Amino acid sequence: MTLNRRQVLAGAGLALASGLVHTGTAQADLGEYDVVVVGSGAAGMTAALTAAKRGLSVVVVEKAPTFGGSAARSGAGIWIPNNEVILAAGVPDTPALAAQYLSAVVGDIPVARQQAYLSAGPRMISFVQRNSPLRFRYMDGYSDYYPELPGGIARGRSIEPDVFDGNLLGPELANLNPPYLAVPPGMVIFSADYKWLALALVNAKGAATAAAALARGTAAALAGQKPLMMGQALAGALRLGLMQAGVPVWLNTPLVDLHVVGGAVRGVVTSRGLVRARRGVIMGSGGFEHNAAMRAQYQQQPIGTQWTVGAKENTGDGHRAGQRLGAAFDLMDDAWWGPAIPVPGTPYFCLAERTLPGGLMINQAGRRFVNEAAPYSDVVHVMYDKNPTAPCIPAWLVVDQNYRNRYLFADIAPALPLPDGWYQNGAVVRNWSLDGLASAIGVPAAALKATVSRFNSQALIGRDPDFKRGDSAYDHYYTDPAVIPNSCLAPLWAPPFYAFKIVPGDLGTKGGMVTDARARVLRPDGSVIPGLYAAGNVSSAVMGRSYAGAGSTIGPAMTFGYIAANDV
Repeated sequence: MTLNRRQVLAGAGLALASGLVHTGTAQADLGEYDVVVVGSGAAGMTAALTAAKRGLSVVVVEKAPTFGGSAARSGAGIWIPNNEVILAAGVPDTPALAAQYLSAVVGDIPVARQQAYLSAGPRMISFVQRNSPLRFRYMDGYSDYYPELPGGIARGRSIEPDVFDGNLLGPELANLNPPYLAVPPGMVIFSADYKWLALALVNAKGAATAAAALARGTAAALAGQKPLMMGQALAGALRLGLMQAGVPVWLNTPLVDLHVVGGAVRGVVTSRGLVRARRGVIMGSGGFEHNAAMRAQYQQQPIGTQWTVGAKENTGDGHRAGQRLGAAFDLMDDAWWGPAIPVPGTPYFCLAERTLPGGLMINQAGRRFVNEAAPYSDVVHVMYDKNPTAPCIPAWLVVDQNYRNRYLFADIAPALPLPDGWYQNGAVVRNWSLDGLASAIGVPAAALKATVSRFNSQALIGRDPDFKRGDSAYDHYYTDPAVIPNSCLAPLWAPPFYAFKIVPGDLGTKGGMVTDARARVLRPDGSVIPGLYAAGNVSSAVMGRSYAGAGSTIGPAMTFGYIAANDV
């Protein structure tokens, strides 16, 4: 494989900045295993489960005092074409369609890596369901993000974990990394429910979905269960699978360096000592989203570690170990972006709210600049692309009281007041007039009023010639079907008006070590580093700079963890 200049320079620059690789300095010897896995997120636990079920001895070393990483915190959508769950649901997918679509989405990612992902992904889903308590549900109707591209499916290819009883983990449940998504007490909610829960006050299916979520929660309570959902279910069920397979997970055990013998990776040095690996090391250590220095060095500005929802322990430890070993790197400037509202504490990753009718996004000139309903990663790419000449970091999501009266916002019920803390830290501004709102957020009043007037006239006819909101089937996923002629578009007319600050948030970084179709880490010259594998956000993403559908982070992470373990 020949790497491009960007990959070579990234690897070289990082290696120079990182010092020397560990080659055998005396350390406490913590034993030898066939495989050492670094990180207990979706990539690491899938890799460890696969290796164990292939008869290998495995240990997982985890930096955090909890297991699950960013996956445990997430909604846990998983994008895997042609898996048994979606085929059983009647989704008209085929390998040819999936290959056509993925190629159109990811661009110049090596075809061999694309093919490996599409081939191994369905096998991984089948394997996990047969070798752990993890079960999946189809997210029916959650469209591929670009369904109009060749091979795209408007009905969607994404799946998510079914509910899992946390009591099965016993004392280990206390070590599960908590979620960033709030679930109302007493309810069992799936990611696919959020679309309808936002509409519970104005839509019969929304009300029925809320009632069903409450009924599931009540049934679980009566049965004495501790229902885990979304990322909690994913991480919890994988962890129980490892427990049943006899795989230890060492928490509070940060990676210090890679252990190299004769030019091959043969273990890891941790804060507790050396762990030797007879066959190889699989890196699943996550991104570098909480490393301010690395983000300042490699990523577009402005950027903030406080805007990510990734696990706080993700500070690039695996990246730096790969740097010292001379691995090639790519996509270090990119991330799994999404517009975020910087509320106190964990930022709110904004999905439905910017898509629902009755809202629009403006830049600091008071003008629209993007299709608000576009895939979340695309919206932030536009923010960065346009910011140097038309500042839109921060941007503002402007809505009216009619919008607030109709729709759930984050976890706040319609018409209920927003938290005082949101106003106090500037995450939201409220005013009875557009003039007053413009003054409060520092944009020209005339421009904001003209923008709202033009938007309102377009909403009434159901067409957005400026940014084509509603042209894609994906745009209509988080919308209100009662609004016609375009479920994405409704005028803003009822004071008071609200402006929510929008910053470039993310689910984690997506740049890392370059790997081949077997998940082996490569050097800048394309040669393989013996004994070293990588999956998840410590590796450069098979999705390139795009995002095929809901779960394009976790789906590849689990798949390449599975590929790595089988290759070992």
